[in-house]
Amino acid sequence: MAKTQAAPGPAGTAEVEAFLRRMDDPRKPLLLALRRTILGADRRIAEGIKWNAPSFFHRDWFATMNLRGTEGVMLVLHMGAKAKASARTGLPIDDPDGLLTWPAKDRALVTFRNRNDLTTRRGALRAIIGQWVAVMEGS
Repeated sequence: MAKTQAAPGPAGTAEVEAFLRRMDDPRKPLLLALRRTILGADRRIAEGIKWNAPSFFHRDWFATMNLRGTEGVMLVLHMGAKAKASARTGLPIDDPDGLLTWPAKDRALVTFRNRNDLTTRRGALRAIIGQWVAVMEGS
């Protein structure tokens, strides 16, 4: 059985909310909508700030918003900070809408240009997040 980390809990949510209150960025409405979408995909998902950005947790950190660019928001889906077997074998994620790009076998990226882009692809993202959480369950 895989070792699990303690979930970030309410302190993580408070940390994310404080981060977002301080944020002065035109992409903030997109970040808020993306956050709601991820948290709404599975009630077991928790959140916190990792790598200077809102990040999401289920058994381990698995998704982080990349805020380095100036246009849109990139979501990095990963399998935590430590290498796992999936780094060699890949992940069984079904992506019929072609949202994901794969820079590595255990890491995928999806970029949303704006809120409308997220709204259009929200269902597909929720399905991917659900699959990712299921893979985390088995790792």
